[in-house]
Amino acid sequence: MKELSDYNESVSDHEFFSFLYDRIISREINVFSQLKEFAGPVLRDRRTHPVIMRAFELIKKLNWGFFSTITPTTHGKLWAELVISDTQFPEAGDMKRTLSISNLYVCMLDIHGYTQFCQEFRKNLSMLHTLDRAINGDIRQISTKCHAVSQRERGDEIVVVTASATDAITATLAIFDYFSKTNVLNDPEIPTKRNGDTAILPVLKLTGGITGGNTSVPLIITEQGNLAGFLLNSGARLQTRANELSPKEAKVMVTKQVQMNYDKENARIKCTLEKNKTIYFFDAGIIEFKGVLLPSCEIVFKENERFKENYAAEIARLFNSIRDSLWEQAIFADLTALVSKSVEAMPPFSVTLAEPIRSIATVTNKVAVQFCKAALKAYSEDEDYSFALGLLKDLIIILAQIPEYDRLILDYLRGITAKYEFLLGIYLAALDDEVDEKAARVFTGDYLKTWNAVKSSSAIYEKLRLMGRRSAELNKKKNLWYNLIKQNKDAMEFTLYSGKK
Repeated sequence: MKELSDYNESVSDHEFFSFLYDRIISREINVFSQLKEFAGPVLRDRRTHPVIMRAFELIKKLNWGFFSTITPTTHGKLWAELVISDTQFPEAGDMKRTLSISNLYVCMLDIHGYTQFCQEFRKNLSMLHTLDRAINGDIRQISTKCHAVSQRERGDEIVVVTASATDAITATLAIFDYFSKTNVLNDPEIPTKRNGDTAILPVLKLTGGITGGNTSVPLIITEQGNLAGFLLNSGARLQTRANELSPKEAKVMVTKQVQMNYDKENARIKCTLEKNKTIYFFDAGIIEFKGVLLPSCEIVFKENERFKENYAAEIARLFNSIRDSLWEQAIFADLTALVSKSVEAMPPFSVTLAEPIRSIATVTNKVAVQFCKAALKAYSEDEDYSFALGLLKDLIIILAQIPEYDRLILDYLRGITAKYEFLLGIYLAALDDEVDEKAARVFTGDYLKTWNAVKSSSAIYEKLRLMGRRSAELNKKKNLWYNLIKQNKDAMEFTLYSGKK
């Protein structure tokens, strides 16, 4: 068959398909609209339509890449967002490429311990192939059940794309269930139990980051059907953040936009997750990724972590104080209140410290709360900012040794303490200048003589300087501290940063 005009009833469907096949393989035809235009002379004969649809499936496999498996039947919502359907052939159409698509969501998943798994089974190729089949087979089937598309990337990464926030979260938890051998999703319509040889795979934990649902953030689909753009990158950054907070256990981070869209989608008709009250969105504050600020949440889906709801109000207050730059009082007070409430809310613990801190060798929930109270008193009542920050630094060391403690709060404790430490250096220098200026009033009798005599002797000088800083003659410490906060407003701005600088 040389020309399309040669097509007639005597030519078999196989010959007609072969004719189209050659042009699709040679890239003369890349999209369905080209196929229709090329085959226009014979489309009036409906007998050609099955052949046209076979040719369309070939175009999909060669050019749609990540989305080559979607159909209006299996992925209705994704199809509506991604494909410009053809009126004559509603099961076919052209893929959108570089448009802003408001209702697309990307989830980036990472398998914990994948490198260790490969090392452990490096001499057992059948086990490696089993994991490969699980990801490329079972996980794709689970994703389809969740109206999602998934694809493996770079060994231990899985990318999931959906057209709704609910589908994105459902698919993520379904995949978690499959690898962890759990039943968090608990939806009989979406089976996640391993069958056959995949049942021998060990329990594997994943972390995930979900973004999307924002009209100003496009997902770019390249000519080869690959994914690119900020939506993909931000999903990867959130997954990195989940890894930082939980390097061994499962965790999912999402943007606030994902949470808001999930709530809207479930306002009237509730999904299985919402009916069973399976998940809780815990505010994780604003995280910076290479200059971009992302309001984020953690999806709490494990029963042993639901205690986080008990200090949701405290963390919200801290975030508001940080947003308003209330460094004088509110941020310190809200931080210690949050740490105190989080310690009280978590299961009882008793941890022997690597080294005693302030003569304390074993820390319990009650001891950690006392540190918070002492720090707040030193800051708010005694105006002893140096001692208050010393207690915060002790708390950082203590809480880092409690395995179950919320890493998010620990990150905020570290970051805020670092900002106050920066301010403390300026404050103490200013205070010391005032001590020098008022030495005759600060020190009396022999102390004044000693002060003047030993300025050059650092050890004794430091002791006297500490004594001078605490003198009642320096009666404007709070004013000095607050003025320095105002003078260093830009330097005191604070957001958590995640990822490479």
